Amino acid sequence: MEEQKQTPSTQTPTPAGDEAANAANAANASQETGAPETAAVDEVAAQLAALEAKAREHYDLYMRAVAEGENIRRRAQDDVAKAHKFAIENFADNLLPVMDSLKAALADGSGDIAKLREGVELTARQLAAAFERGKIVELNPVGEKFDPHRHQAISMVPAEQEPNTVVTVLQRGYTIADRVLRPALVTVAAPK
Repeated sequence: MEEQKQTPSTQTPTPAGDEAANAANAANASQETGAPETAAVDEVAAQLAALEAKAREHYDLYMRAVAEGENIRRRAQDDVAKAHKFAIENFADNLLPVMDSLKAALADGSGDIAKLREGVELTARQLAAAFERGKIVELNPVGEKFDPHRHQAISMVPAEQEPNTVVTVLQRGYTIADRVLRPALVTVAAPK
């Protein structure tokens, strides 16, 4: 048998040799194709610049939205403050005729009791109308069940009514928009 001599060209390459060969081939290929690689770098740079411009645009839009949100919040606070101010002014405007009537009654020196009573009744109607426009409702709970949220019991008295029922109202209460301004002072029927 004849021995075959192995030459370096016929030897099986090792993995380390493969990596070196691949690196050499890549270097040769890049030297031969330098223009396409430069074009790829230029294309990536252009894409990066476009994305950076888009990011700046989005940041600008974000900052504008934040500023607009602050402006809306500030305007809403101003609107609430104005609403409170004008609500008080409106209610005060409704009370001015009542004050005019009271001053006219005080200025009248005639001493006629019937005329004075008529003036007080008219003034009470004016005040009731002002309360109505201001959404103030009078509580007159005679005969109702005692409600500690709307009534303040002064005493319990023996009565024919059911226990814990309002017997008399000593001072009327008032609500505004279903919120108690002043509870009614009442006496309540005692348990039998």
